[in-house]
Amino acid sequence: MSDPGVGVLLMTHEAVGQALISAARHVMPRLPLHVAAVEVPAHADPDIMRSLTAQHARELDSGHGVLVLADLYGATPCNIGLSLADLGVRIRCVSGLNLPMLLRVLNYPEKSLSELVEVAAAGGRGGIFIDHA
Repeated sequence: MSDPGVGVLLMTHEAVGQALISAARHVMPRLPLHVAAVEVPAHADPDIMRSLTAQHARELDSGHGVLVLADLYGATPCNIGLSLADLGVRIRCVSGLNLPMLLRVLNYPEKSLSELVEVAAAGGRGGIFIDHA
C-alpha cells in the first residue's frame, strides 16, 4: 500500500471492535485502510485509556488524519475518542458504529477525512432495515 490514506480507529466497549474488524475481514480479506480497535473495559481508568488511545491514533495517522468510529455516543469509548483532538491528534468522530458503516468506509479508501465522515454516517444509516410485516 503506497498511500495508506485515513486511519480508522474503532472506539468500543469490550469485544465489539475486534469482532467488527474480524467481520470486515470476512467480507474484505485485504482491508484497504489501516484499522485498529481500542476496546474500553468496564472499569478502566479513562486517563490511562486516553493515553493508550492517543498512541494508537498517532500510529494510525499517516498524515491524512484518523476517523474514529465509536459504538455509542456519550459513552466512555466515544468520549475518549472525542478527547483525542485535545491531545493534538487530527480526528473526526462518528458514533453509532455498525458493520455496514465500517464496510462503507473501507469501500472508499481514497476519500479524505472530511468525506469519510459523511460516508460513515450514510453507511451506518443505510445498513438499517425495517421489515414491512
